[in-house]
Amino acid sequence: MKSLRYPITSALVDGGFSYPEFVQFTEQLVQENQTTGANQSEEYLDYTRLNLQRMGRWNKTSKVSALLEELMLTVNRPQIWLLITEAWCGDGAQSIPHLAKLALLNPLISLKIILRDEHPELMDAYLTHGNRSIPKLIAITADLQQELFTWGPKPQYLLDRHAAFKQNPEGLSYLEFKEQVHLWYAKNKQKDLETEIFPLISSTLIP
Repeated sequence: MKSLRYPITSALVDGGFSYPEFVQFTEQLVQENQTTGANQSEEYLDYTRLNLQRMGRWNKTSKVSALLEELMLTVNRPQIWLLITEAWCGDGAQSIPHLAKLALLNPLISLKIILRDEHPELMDAYLTHGNRSIPKLIAITADLQQELFTWGPKPQYLLDRHAAFKQNPEGLSYLEFKEQVHLWYAKNKQKDLETEIFPLISSTLIP
C-alpha cells in the first residue's frame, strides 16, 4: 500500500455513479443526443451510442472465471474501486462491465464511476505515459487514505499495440486500427484483464 497521489474525499466518492447508474446515465445521454465532456461532435456522439451497445453486450455475455470468482470471495477488507472514464470512451465500455461484475461478487467492494473531465486534478495524478488515458481504476482503502492498486486504461497487449501503431501505422488508418482493437476485445473475452487484475487483487488480501 502507498499514500494516495491526490486527496480523494467522501464527497467525490459519494457523488460517483454505481455501474447501473452509469449505464442509465449513458442511455439518457443517447436519448438526448449528447455525450459527456466538452466535445459534442457527431463522432463522439457515435462513440457514445456504440458504447451503450457494447456495455449491453458485455452485461449479457462476459463471465468471471471460476478462479477469479474464488479470489474475489476471499477479499477481506472494505475497498472502494474508483473508476475514471467518460461515456464516449471505447476502452471503458469494453472493460468496465467486467470490472463491475467483479465488484458485485463481494459486498466489501464499492464501485464508483466518475467522469475524467470533471476531475482533472485527480486524473493528472494518475496519468499513463503522460496522457489522461481512461478508464483508470484506483482501488483505495475504505478510509480513503491508502492506494491499494491501480489498473488501466487497457490490457498491456493493447498498450503495446497502440505504442507500436503510433510509431509505425504500417498503412493502417486510425479507424482501421480501432476496429482491430475492438475485434481483439471481442475475441479475448476479458482474459487479459483477468490475468492482470488477479495479482493486484491478491495483493490486497489481509493474511
